[in-house]
Amino acid sequence: MKYFGTDGVRGKANEFITEEMSFRVGKAMHLFKDKTNKIIIARDTRISGTMIVENIKKGALMAGLDVCDIGVYATPILAFATIDNDCFGIMVTASHNPYYDNGIKIFNRGKKTVEKDEFLVEEVIDNDLDLAGVIPGKEIEIDSILKNYYQLYQNFPIKLALKVGLDLANGATIKSAMAILPQIFVEYHVIGNEPDGYNINKDCGSTHLDKLQDLVRTKNLDLGIAFDGDGDRILVVDDMGMTIDGDLLIYIFAKYLKEQNLLNNNVVVLSKMSNLGIIKALNNLGIRVVQTDVGDKYIFRALDEEASVLGGENSGHIINKTILKTGDGVLNAWYLLKILNHYQTTLSVLKQEVSFYPDVLVNIKNIDRSLVDDPEVIDLVDRYRKMLGEDGKVLVRKSGTEPLIRVSVSAKTKELVEEIANDIVSLIKMKGNN
Repeated sequence: MKYFGTDGVRGKANEFITEEMSFRVGKAMHLFKDKTNKIIIARDTRISGTMIVENIKKGALMAGLDVCDIGVYATPILAFATIDNDCFGIMVTASHNPYYDNGIKIFNRGKKTVEKDEFLVEEVIDNDLDLAGVIPGKEIEIDSILKNYYQLYQNFPIKLALKVGLDLANGATIKSAMAILPQIFVEYHVIGNEPDGYNINKDCGSTHLDKLQDLVRTKNLDLGIAFDGDGDRILVVDDMGMTIDGDLLIYIFAKYLKEQNLLNNNVVVLSKMSNLGIIKALNNLGIRVVQTDVGDKYIFRALDEEASVLGGENSGHIINKTILKTGDGVLNAWYLLKILNHYQTTLSVLKQEVSFYPDVLVNIKNIDRSLVDDPEVIDLVDRYRKMLGEDGKVLVRKSGTEPLIRVSVSAKTKELVEEIANDIVSLIKMKGNN
């Protein structure tokens, strides 16, 4: 793919994602007129969002589609709206990336578009599309979107005497999270809730938990909840101020769903980045784990293939189909609170059921990403994989959303993890300098 990565189109706004590209993406929606007659558009809070949305709208209207622009709302709300209204949607966001990046995600009734549709859009981006004779669409309003979305939370009412910290990443959950979560807390404190177009994800949110950890510790809170810029991820800080990542949240969800006979086929889908300790803990519960490449589109594919209802990544992107077909940080936060209410315990107690393997993730920046396919790199990785067997993992991959190579290693001891990671990183850097 030339423009689409593992999570839509993403790159620097006004340089990679330009007015013309945005306009052509909107025009490309004409190719899907047999599947939809309207498009719903939303965006996160970054400064470039308005420009991109306006040009997508212009193109989509020219392509003959009716367009509903709901403004700043989280990706899961946009995805839900496309399900509820049986149509396509476009989310303008770069998720956890800094403000100067932006992106375009296209949804078809709650699911991101498949590769064959993405190729069609890329063809229009490169070669334009003649729309002569097409009757333009019109801008429309759909009043029921938020009302119907908020109804999802009525399925499991909660009453908890909790003190909670919320980090909204100065992003797209500023409306939905604040409309829903404070309803159930005795005491809550909010950070990352003053977006200015430039501070999305800046030292806050699910990729920067330090401030939330400090908040939980200094205010003696029961837990902290952090979202990313577009609201489809959740990470949590427990009552001891320690991080609860997506892997551990999935374990907690799986344990509960299995006990409630809701975990279809007793299968959970995880990415290859998941900690081995989580996999072994799930296996001990009689739950089979299927692992995929990194990227939610691979998780979704495996969920369908396995007829499973639960999967996700350690980054905090969790798909729990018992509540919604797509990943939703705020809805998953609510579901976690439901589970804590059920067990009447704390996260720091629940996580003791899992023994994590030491692991490390190294991001190599400013490097030729094709080095992941270098024969010497592949040979070294294969040798370490054979040496570790089932007691470790080694993963070297190109980032699907950023210009870097990720090296992930897990093993029984910290010393072995560091030795293997250093060896692989050194080889890649040496090859990159040649």
